[in-house]
Amino acid sequence: MIAMHTLSVKAGRYYSAVDMCAIILHMRRMQVQFTDEQARILQERAGDSRRPIAAVVRDAVDAWIAADARHRRRELALAAIGGFHSGLGDLAEHHDRYLEEEVG
Repeated sequence: MIAMHTLSVKAGRYYSAVDMCAIILHMRRMQVQFTDEQARILQERAGDSRRPIAAVVRDAVDAWIAADARHRRRELALAAIGGFHSGLGDLAEHHDRYLEEEVG
């Protein structure tokens, strides 16, 4: 007997029916509400990409999470500026010399 598997495409990769079930089992069902305009745009994007609206929403949420993480890292880095003092008034001008003295 030959086993037949249905393949699905997600983000350019092929997944068997078994893989898709595993992916779906690791997701939580949530209810969200959209304005008419948001719903219309989601339906258009889903139709253009031939993907379910849920997949379009997941991609948008993933993009937002990644952008938010970058923003948070940037804010932390900016907050650290000026937070440390070497006690050396000319460190910015002579940092190479000080590094050479310390490291050799």
